[in-house]
Amino acid sequence: MVRRARWALMASICMVPTLLMQATQPAQAAPRPQPAQAQPTGGTIAAIRVVGNHRIATSTILSYILLTPGDPFSSSQINLSLKTLYATGLFSNAEITRQGNTLVVAVRENPVVNQVYFEGNKAVKDKSLKKVVSLQPGAVFTTAAAAADTKAVLGDFAKHGRYDAQVTPEIVRLPENRVNVVFKCVQGPETLISRINFIGNHHFDQSKLREVVSSRQNAWFRFLSDSDHYDPERIKYDEELITRFYFHHGYADFKLDSATAQLAPNRKSFFLTFVMTEGPRYRVGSVQVVSSVPHLSGKSLRALVPIEKGDIFDGDALRTAVKRISTQVQDKGFAFAQVEPDVKENHKAHTIALTFRVINGGIIRRQVELAPGDAYNQTAVKASKQNLKDLGFFAKKGLSVKPVPAGQPDEVNLIVNVPEKANGQFSLGGGYSTDLGALLNIGLSQNDFIGTGINASISALLAQKGTQFNLGVTNPYFMGRNLVAGFDLFRTDTSNTTSYVFSERSIGGDVRLGFRYNHHVSQAFSYTLSTRNIYNVVPGASLYILSEQGSTTLSQLTQSLTFNYTNDPVDPTRGGEISFTTSYAGLGGSAKFLRLETRAAYYIPLRRYLGSKGYVLEFKAHVGYLYDLFGYHSTLSDRFFLGGNSLLGFQTGGAGPHDTVYGDSLGGRFIYTEDNILNFPLPVSPDLGVSGFAFADVGSLSQVSQLKVNGVVLPVYDNPAPRVSVGVGVAWNTPFGLIDLSFAEPIKKYKYDQVEQFRVSFGTHF
Repeated sequence: MVRRARWALMASICMVPTLLMQATQPAQAAPRPQPAQAQPTGGTIAAIRVVGNHRIATSTILSYILLTPGDPFSSSQINLSLKTLYATGLFSNAEITRQGNTLVVAVRENPVVNQVYFEGNKAVKDKSLKKVVSLQPGAVFTTAAAAADTKAVLGDFAKHGRYDAQVTPEIVRLPENRVNVVFKCVQGPETLISRINFIGNHHFDQSKLREVVSSRQNAWFRFLSDSDHYDPERIKYDEELITRFYFHHGYADFKLDSATAQLAPNRKSFFLTFVMTEGPRYRVGSVQVVSSVPHLSGKSLRALVPIEKGDIFDGDALRTAVKRISTQVQDKGFAFAQVEPDVKENHKAHTIALTFRVINGGIIRRQVELAPGDAYNQTAVKASKQNLKDLGFFAKKGLSVKPVPAGQPDEVNLIVNVPEKANGQFSLGGGYSTDLGALLNIGLSQNDFIGTGINASISALLAQKGTQFNLGVTNPYFMGRNLVAGFDLFRTDTSNTTSYVFSERSIGGDVRLGFRYNHHVSQAFSYTLSTRNIYNVVPGASLYILSEQGSTTLSQLTQSLTFNYTNDPVDPTRGGEISFTTSYAGLGGSAKFLRLETRAAYYIPLRRYLGSKGYVLEFKAHVGYLYDLFGYHSTLSDRFFLGGNSLLGFQTGGAGPHDTVYGDSLGGRFIYTEDNILNFPLPVSPDLGVSGFAFADVGSLSQVSQLKVNGVVLPVYDNPAPRVSVGVGVAWNTPFGLIDLSFAEPIKKYKYDQVEQFRVSFGTHF
């Protein structure tokens, strides 16, 4: 607030509407060049001179002039230039005259706002009014802006129930062509509701319906309440209350035709009028619950419906029944079953037949986290859209979940648009990998196998130094419940490489079962049974490796708990994810160990700082520990290895424990890695799928069990110190998989570590 005494000391005060003529007049008019005597039309402009400007640069003013030295004098271009100067809003007056062959541009600048004040606004705070006005400190003052802000202030008073307010803007001139703007307010009395009328009501009188709505007629005893203040948002709520009231009392055909608010001639009060069509009153003709979900009978759910045959139809009871049945069904484990009420009216008998159908949600319906009768929830709508995207069955472009108005004012329908795409995929490609050499991959997958939602795939990877075969089937809604179940059959062969002096074969299968607690938290269990064989050990290899030749059997139970708060499960650019995995080997088989692992990732988009969504900062970490149980000595197939993709700059398995005699990599039981990656776009077409990345990696591997031969412990180099590398790379997302080319420089390495500066990685999606 600003005291009037303060303004009494100011030098000059101008008021609006007088402001419209006086606000832009300077305290002392700046001298203007006198126009030269009229000269014949024609000639060429020799120079352009700007006068009268103090704050705005001459070059800026010249940029608005459509003429330059060398151009002929043109009255049409001069007129257009004047219009352009006025259109900027920077000047209160502008003239363009000719003096000889010189074009003279004389301007008077609009003042700059120093401060904005409000007076007399007890009912509305300054903070609220400052948000609606465009005149702010540092802005250019114009009469048009003052008039628009006056209208905006009046609108804000109206929102606070003051429809009879008056606002007058004033300016106080300051040195250096600055002004303070003061909005003097006479807020007037509160505009209250003096009368609420209902038209078309035959079964309930005016007084009863006035009790239903939240708005109230003005009365002396309501001085502690604002229910008698006119509020457009409250009127919308009143419409919903009236509709629900009639539905609750059996008027299924009720329609609210209009709700209007009329301002009284004295602008001191409002008259509210609700026009309606009540229609006949209905009773319940029949009630039944029908279930098509296996092992769930409709009769067992009938008692949850709080309405019987012969009762007056009740819309609230209908909603209650849907919620009760839905809750009971989900509590029994049928997470994706849906309850759909079927309401059939008999207009002649004025009865309604109610049928509640419990059905297994289809693939699409299962992803929608709202059911008929639920309260509208924008968060659930967004989650439903993400669920549909995560399926991978539909094209992301055009996929939408949108609310649209329903037949009743308090209801909406959700329209789900899912543009289909080809869910079957055959892939055939080749490439090169540093680990495997030249390779060929073949794959066939079906994401929605014969429309069941089951995912099936078969794939093969054939390479110079290894092969891989895999058959997998996954049902994301096993037994119609919130369960992911599946199995895999696999065979993997890896020949000896520059890092490993042995070959390894693994043949087996697994069964999987997963559960999603909510959109972010999930847990999975799996059981794996496989045989692992270490063979083809090169002559002269470490005694550690020679001692582990042969086959072992793995019988392993694994659980993994995942918390995923990323924006995309496949290609995240924002958010974080962490998982905790426990694997126990010992349910039969020869391997006996417990493996604990934690993986975490966090993604930070840098678009707001660097201007492109291709800039993403990633932080990834992995910690793992292997406990040998019951005297078991972990083998090469069990232990962790560090290097290659897990630590760029080092060969696969090239960092960590080594045999000191032969220099062979032995793996370890304790590992940790931490990757810092900056992804950035390259100056090529985004359609090529090529991007760049820079990285700094840290990792350590240690704790290998020592081996005794003839009572002598074989020497091992086991240094737990962290290894560090930095580098850059290019990622190419091809139709056949992701190809990474990276160049890394180890800046912290130790004895026996095997370096690999350039690496090509080829990833395929099976």
